[in-house]
Amino acid sequence: MFTRTTHSIVHFDAPFVLKGVDKTLPAGDYDVDQDEELIDGLSRAAYRRVATFIHVPARSSRLSTSQLFTIDHFDLEAALLEDQSKAE
Repeated sequence: MFTRTTHSIVHFDAPFVLKGVDKTLPAGDYDVDQDEELIDGLSRAAYRRVATFIHVPARSSRLSTSQLFTIDHFDLEAALLEDQSKAE
């Protein structure tokens, strides 16, 4: 099965919590990767999301390291909507 990864950056104005991440995350920009697989048998290319990952910078490292957490895409969308509503 053919898979692809798409990359995006999300921004939070306030600290937030996501299921699958064991700590409250500070406001800021976060890299998000989504793995998608090709749906076979369609007349044109279509993909379905199979995994979503968020990169969380390490707090105590001088190096540019990060932790990678598997999260639910819908939880991320809900957290972004909540953050947006707080800002308004």
